[in-house]
Amino acid sequence: MSRAKTDKLFFVSVLILVVVGFFIFLSALMGLWTREGIDAGSLAFKQILIGIVGGTIACMVTSRIPYKTWRKYSPFLFIAGILVTLLVFVPGISFEHGGAKRWIYIGRFTFQPSEFLKLGFVVYFAALLSGHMKNGISSWTRSILPFFVLAGISGFILVKQPDIDTLAVICLSGLAMLVAAHARWRHIGIIILIGLISLAGVFYSKPYIKERIFTFLDPSRDPHGAGYQIQQSLIAIGSGGWFGRGFGQSIQKFGTLPEPVGDSIFSVAAEEFGFVGSVTLIFIFIFFLIRGLKIAARAPDSFGRLLSVGIVILIVSQSFINIAAMLGILPLSGLPLLFVSHGGTALLATLAEIGIVFNVSKYGARV
Repeated sequence: MSRAKTDKLFFVSVLILVVVGFFIFLSALMGLWTREGIDAGSLAFKQILIGIVGGTIACMVTSRIPYKTWRKYSPFLFIAGILVTLLVFVPGISFEHGGAKRWIYIGRFTFQPSEFLKLGFVVYFAALLSGHMKNGISSWTRSILPFFVLAGISGFILVKQPDIDTLAVICLSGLAMLVAAHARWRHIGIIILIGLISLAGVFYSKPYIKERIFTFLDPSRDPHGAGYQIQQSLIAIGSGGWFGRGFGQSIQKFGTLPEPVGDSIFSVAAEEFGFVGSVTLIFIFIFFLIRGLKIAARAPDSFGRLLSVGIVILIVSQSFINIAAMLGILPLSGLPLLFVSHGGTALLATLAEIGIVFNVSKYGARV
């Protein structure tokens, strides 16, 4: 199989997201300097060291590993993702924030092990589907069954944390891979129906999910409690106007906006760069999506195509869910805005995944 150069436009989209995301992060970080007990310098150092430097190294490494290698080790990668994610339930090494156990300690650093679970799911599901595609996946045992087995195992652990948002991203990625594998629409419809029924069950069993839905339907019902974040987010976004207050000039980040470097960071960007800047950021993500899907379309085999689709949808769906939540289009989620929000390990994992797509692009057809 001949090799070509990495898709340049895809590389440019990634580079822009990393650079723009870091500057938005630095601006949001200014708001934390005024908050007592926040070590903003440490957060910046970890973002640079782990996220940008570590992520760049990880991307370079994975971009040099022939993507077919991942298929060979896909079951072990998925099992490893499950085992690492289970560590959040081990006392002494887990870290709880906002009532959820999603992080573990490694020395002075924390990371969210579900990042490995997401990649393990995509790689293993791509391997299973591509293997079945040789004989067609019209049978439910070759489409619905593998999806529910992998998503069910992942979901059992994620619901216990709880981390419904990550489970939603995994399921969206899996559905996109089924579409790319030309699964029957009836089977995809069945999966969506069962997913909605399961979501209703979670709605009634998890009070915090119910509160999110009620707040989404009526953000003004508890302005000093559950509705506070979305109200402050909308104030920040509305204050930006067409062109924003200017870099570093956000007012909301200095105390009233919760999680300004976390899941609320899009609101900071919207306040400083306005409608034009916000739409530009969204279009960069869309361009990233389009180039990633083109790489998938040119992949020399079904595994490369499904792997690329899964990874790209993982990244874009999480980012769009975050943005939609800050705009009040979806209920609030705990998902960070990838490339932008604080989270060195999340950026590292994202760039490592992108390195895999880079490698697929090297073998794809040129246009």
